[in-house]
Amino acid sequence: MDLDMGKYVVFVWGCYGATALGLGGLILASLHTHMRRRKVLEALQAAADEVRK
Repeated sequence: MDLDMGKYVVFVWGCYGATALGLGGLILASLHTHMRRRKVLEALQAAADEVRK
């Protein structure tokens, strides 16, 4: 595997780093949204269960 990027090494690895940070941020945002919506869904389910009783 040839990783010699010459004078562009800073730009190439910088782009890899920016991409990794962006994807990591998207994953964290998705997980955060999932957890928030799950709590809302559980609260709604509990309220629906109370109405049924």
